[in-house]
Amino acid sequence: MNFSLLMSVYHKEKPHYLDSALESVWVGQSVKPDEIVLVEDGPLTNELYNVVKRWKNRLGERLIVVSLERNVGLGRALNEGLLYCRNDIVARMDADDISMSDRFEKQIGIMRDSLDIDICGSWVSEFETDENNIISYRKVPEKHEDILKFSKSRNPMNHPSVMFRKKSVLAVDGYKDMPWFEDYYLWVRMIINGAKLYNLQEPLVKMRVGDGQIGRRSGILYAKSEINMQRELLRLGFIGKRRFVSNIFLRISVRVLPLRLAKSVYLIIRKI
Repeated sequence: MNFSLLMSVYHKEKPHYLDSALESVWVGQSVKPDEIVLVEDGPLTNELYNVVKRWKNRLGERLIVVSLERNVGLGRALNEGLLYCRNDIVARMDADDISMSDRFEKQIGIMRDSLDIDICGSWVSEFETDENNIISYRKVPEKHEDILKFSKSRNPMNHPSVMFRKKSVLAVDGYKDMPWFEDYYLWVRMIINGAKLYNLQEPLVKMRVGDGQIGRRSGILYAKSEINMQRELLRLGFIGKRRFVSNIFLRISVRVLPLRLAKSVYLIIRKI
């Protein structure tokens, strides 16, 4: 099965992270994408442009670069990139993560053999600086029924690990504006629309974490966005009032903790 890989990069990304991410989805992959769609979400640094140029010279027409005049955010950037994906099967990848060498082989197997599955994700292993020093795993449920229950309180899919059917994403008008929660919001709308989700029960992506990422997931702005997301779940009828109150209490309390304490709680949650 042919498939596209969709990525987005913006000016704050580190050039060697982007280089490593592209290396991981091409060199050593047992099954390679037949095209990589890379969205430049606004002007980049010269160092990032140099990385993109090197890979364009290396991959030629297999690398499709979509340049946006201004930074529009992840959701809108991915929507724009989807328009350039020529295949119905689309894999996602962040510009600072690393895919395991057999990731696409295993996911393509699921998408080929189970035509009713619209999204196939996996666990992710998390690291700070050394990709071989895994500090935690983000485990998500395997089957749709359990994913549905899990999604009432937490994001049921690891966004950088997913492979989805483009037509199923477009059926709900793609990513919507929901800062920090564009992917969670998309999965919920797809579930409501009848999409079936599945997660391989092993880590297929190594994901960078640390004070920077945890810091972005803390503070008043993030807490407000979290409340907006929960309100939308309530409005859609995806959760009830009791679940809404418990989600707000449990999730918002963590967002306003000092960074060091928030990091400790984050690691504890990952081990549950």
